[in-house]
Amino acid sequence: MFPSPLSSSAPFPFRPAFSFFFMLLLFAILISTPNLAQARCKKPPIIFNFGDSNSDTGGSASGLGFPFKLPFGRSFFGRPAGRFCDGRLVIDFLCQSLNTRLLRPYLDPFGSTFANGANFAISGSQTLPRFTPFVLDVQLMQFQYFKNHSTELAAAGVSSLISYDRFKDALYMIDIGQNDIADSFVKGFSYAQLAQKIPSVLAEIQGAIQQIYDQGGRKFWVHNTGPLGCLPQKLALANDTLSLDRDSFGCIRKYNDAAKLFNEGLRRKCVRLRSQMKDATIVYVDMYAIKMDIIANSSTYGFSNPLMACCGAGGPPYNYIRGLTCGVPGYNACDQNSRFVSWDGVHYTEAANKLIASKILSSAYSTPRVPFDFFCQ
Repeated sequence: MFPSPLSSSAPFPFRPAFSFFFMLLLFAILISTPNLAQARCKKPPIIFNFGDSNSDTGGSASGLGFPFKLPFGRSFFGRPAGRFCDGRLVIDFLCQSLNTRLLRPYLDPFGSTFANGANFAISGSQTLPRFTPFVLDVQLMQFQYFKNHSTELAAAGVSSLISYDRFKDALYMIDIGQNDIADSFVKGFSYAQLAQKIPSVLAEIQGAIQQIYDQGGRKFWVHNTGPLGCLPQKLALANDTLSLDRDSFGCIRKYNDAAKLFNEGLRRKCVRLRSQMKDATIVYVDMYAIKMDIIANSSTYGFSNPLMACCGAGGPPYNYIRGLTCGVPGYNACDQNSRFVSWDGVHYTEAANKLIASKILSSAYSTPRVPFDFFCQ
């Protein structure tokens, strides 16, 4: 049963006594959760990430002043940690698999050494229109500024920054495009109009990889976008036409078809770039297949209500109401020990992110099938 609304300012209830049944259930969940493989890097890993809220580790909080409150961060950090999640994101788990620190946002002014890289991702980011904060080309300009000053300071003897020769060893991650697709539908684009826009979005991502390559980057990790039509937000806000356009899992077919069209174009771009950049490794990761598998087989993985937000308003079937989103007074949240796929109707829970990361680390969804730690060997 979904819980009654909790105040956004009230602390979550702590239950010191657990029933024997609950302990058995918790144990079953723990043993069913995949362990993340630990890499053995031969040199300190350095990662630079470009993207949107799917990989934003605090850019929205430090750069835009977004007021995160509990229950954000409750499952791991015990406090809001600048992530649109109850805990860790996929990128956090990937960093932990390398035994390196969680990636700090580029705009965070407090205690950031950036010795293991920087995260330029910020919630809401798109590839277009250009030159507007904080789209992909702006993130690249931030990276160029960071690189120039990091190499200058490192050459002057500052040990906490990255020297010039280490930038070529870094992994450059790109996880963007979801908002370009979703925003187009919000603006009333037809599927045909969106299909005409997608080549321009892909050109921006191709240009980003080319620009980093021209500056010496040789190792790239590119995520495609997930099944947008399965997000509780999209399902809750769907009009009558979209409500009739559902697949066998209850997802909006039009949104998922658009995501697949984008993904196929991105896959082809990666193939073409590999042929042009013979000395580079460009890994394409099929996030759509990973996330669709979790939704289609949610009960197998121990998740309930795969199309319903854990934190939101309105209760079943989607627990999402515009204006009463997670953290806004009037929201409700599922029990902290429950297993949901969606956190707030748009972003995934820590439990789902951990499973996604384990699938990424298996290399089964990567082309070429190289281990995630290939860049630090």
